[in-house]
Amino acid sequence: MQLVLTTACLMVHGIAMPTQLFPKLLERAVDQHGLLTPDDARAVGTTENALRRLAHEGVIARVGFAVYQVPQLAGDPLAQYQEALLWLRAPAALTHDTALDLHHLCDINPGKVHVTVDIRNRPRRTTPTWIQIHFGALPDADLTWIEGLRIATPTRAILDAIATNIGQQFIDQAIEAGKQRGLLTQHDLRRIEIAQLRQRLQILEHLDQGA
Repeated sequence: MQLVLTTACLMVHGIAMPTQLFPKLLERAVDQHGLLTPDDARAVGTTENALRRLAHEGVIARVGFAVYQVPQLAGDPLAQYQEALLWLRAPAALTHDTALDLHHLCDINPGKVHVTVDIRNRPRRTTPTWIQIHFGALPDADLTWIEGLRIATPTRAILDAIATNIGQQFIDQAIEAGKQRGLLTQHDLRRIEIAQLRQRLQILEHLDQGA
């Protein structure tokens, strides 16, 4: 049976909370950099209508499609990355330029949050301009976690960078940082080397075709 939020409030850590369910929602928001979705509402026994009601009452704020924020938890530097993952409403991970940046592998400064999702989960709504969606497989071996965020491993991030040709200076810097910090095994380095060779061959083939 679903519980219903009431208008009566209690105070927890200085935050006014509708009784019964909001403390549970707050716990989930803390784990998600201040954000909530309808999935969180269902997980605590209510519906998205409850989130809409809380937003209407000013308890939370709607920040995107089916994504809400607890104002008292605003300002988390990782919230935008969390929002990008939650917006997709499907298993996804932070990848490419964003993964390189969050792993502190190079001096890249992404203009968008890069995420990868399976092509079968292509969103049907308009993607926010600040999100760059890539489509591809996300095997567990290529994924890790940073502060609760699902993200590509350093190796996968470098391989993605090679595939999208972000710039050799960033790739070289990321490889060197990965070596120095012990993030890349010999197997990883071999995968990266092969990927670079393939990329160079593709460039040469393209030049030959254009000649």
